Amino acid sequence: MKAVLLARGLGRRMQAGGEPGALTAAQHAAAAAGAKGMMPLGAEGRPFLDHILSALADAGCREACLVVAPDHDAVRAYYSGPGRPSRLRLSYAVQMVADGTARAVLASRDFAGSDPFLVLNADNLYPAAVLQALVALDGPGLPAFERTALVRDSGFPADRVAGFALLDVDASGHLRGIIEKPSPQQLAAAGRHAAVSMNVWRFDHRIFPACATTGLSPRGEYELPDAVSQALASGTPFRVLPAQGPVLDLSRQADIPLVAARLAGREPRP
Repeated sequence: MKAVLLARGLGRRMQAGGEPGALTAAQHAAAAAGAKGMMPLGAEGRPFLDHILSALADAGCREACLVVAPDHDAVRAYYSGPGRPSRLRLSYAVQMVADGTARAVLASRDFAGSDPFLVLNADNLYPAAVLQALVALDGPGLPAFERTALVRDSGFPADRVAGFALLDVDASGHLRGIIEKPSPQQLAAAGRHAAVSMNVWRFDHRIFPACATTGLSPRGEYELPDAVSQALASGTPFRVLPAQGPVLDLSRQADIPLVAARLAGREPRP
């Protein structure tokens, strides 16, 4: 199984600042650069991406592609030198402009070829068991996390989870639609146990035409959930898997101490 990690984002939320004194000097430098995946954690300062790659290897992935910015020399230098993975073969795809996650996936087209592949964010660490369940699928799919469980297990503030996309799932366990940025009325109708997307997917080649033709979102980007909706409308089925366990998010400076504490003592083996 192949995996594509979306590491091209500008990291504006990470750059926005946090509580003074909460970070080390190296973490401040990574945050100022918006380098979420390369955020140093633990006594050895291993980057967050090491933990993500380790989870992918645990799940059975053997090839991974980092979708990066043109100026990704520091990432390549680390992973071709001291951080060279032993369980994964790394490739790179350059997304020239940070114009959205759909275009980031499109940048990985040569890497994926005709093979199935996982797509995940480089600032989220998902349970290896969830990734393994996606690997075991026989077609496109995604996990569904329960909204209240994300607050309990992952340490997310409830108001942040309220902004996550809701999944409309039919009785057979297939995706019917995605509700981005749900309204208070939609959240109330979905209930406490609503199914939530955490932006990790299993795709095949059918996602690429949707990524190439999806339109601009209200945020002015070409977004992957819109491409998924387009693929769904074109007849590509997506299986939805109930998922459990913590998802660690490293999108803001305030997330760093929590993520560091959760990963304390854990040795990644990418």
